[in-house]
Amino acid sequence: MAEVIEQGNQLVLKLSLIEKIFALHFKQLTVSKEKLIGKKSYAKPWSTEVLKGVRAPGTGFPYLILLGTMRYRGGKDFTAIYKKRPVTVYEFTDYNFKRWIVTE
Repeated sequence: MAEVIEQGNQLVLKLSLIEKIFALHFKQLTVSKEKLIGKKSYAKPWSTEVLKGVRAPGTGFPYLILLGTMRYRGGKDFTAIYKKRPVTVYEFTDYNFKRWIVTE
């Protein structure tokens, strides 16, 4: 399962091989901690408060799994959401993704 790991001054989103295949994202996601502007947990990951945009590319089955990029006007998020489990949202500035949304 996807997890965020701190390595020195970096945050790394570790994905298994299966997650990389379903997300259609094969590069490792790494960002400097300096670009992290917020971190918040949500109990309901499938709410419109958490998710925005359309999935492209990636894999999604509503209320079951969402792996990949969510694109919307003004940015994109990377998601790794499983079932109805709580998620942590990491918000960034000056980075390819505005947010990482990862199941806890």
